Amino acid sequence: MTNESQLTVFACRMCGHCCTGRGGIIVSPKDLQRLSVHMGLTPQTVLDRYCERMGGKWQVRCGDDGRCIFFRDGKGCAVHEGKPAICRAWPFFRGNLEDPLSWELAQDFCPGIDRHARHEDFAAQGRRYLREQNLLASDPSCEANALILKD
Repeated sequence: MTNESQLTVFACRMCGHCCTGRGGIIVSPKDLQRLSVHMGLTPQTVLDRYCERMGGKWQVRCGDDGRCIFFRDGKGCAVHEGKPAICRAWPFFRGNLEDPLSWELAQDFCPGIDRHARHEDFAAQGRRYLREQNLLASDPSCEANALILKD
C-alpha cells in the first residue's frame, strides 16, 4: 500500500489549513464506525458530541475559530488514527484530480502540495492513493462528493 511518505506530489505539513471551514468534513457510516471505535464511544455519542447534520449529511462540527473541533494547534488532529475518509484523502479530491485550475488553487492553499509537480503526476498519484487506501466513495447521500470519481 502507498503511504504519504511514498507520494512525491504531497507531504502533509500539519498546518491545519485543510481543517478550516465549516461544512466540509463529511462523516460517512464507515467513518462514524472508525471514529467511535477510535474514541471508545458509541456511534450515537460521537454524533451527539462532535457532529452536526448539514445538507443531509453528518459532518464534524467546527469550533469558534472555524477549525475542525479535533484540530489542535501545534499537535494536529486529535483523532488522527480514526479521522474521516475526507481528511485522509486531502488533497486528492475529485476537483483537484480532474481540474488543473482547482489543483492550482489547492497548491496556493496547501503548503504540502509540491509546487513543481505536474498536474498529470498529481492526478495519477492521487487516484492510486485513493484506491489503495480504500477512500473512494460511491453513495452521494451520505459520503463526501469529493471522493466520488467519475471514472
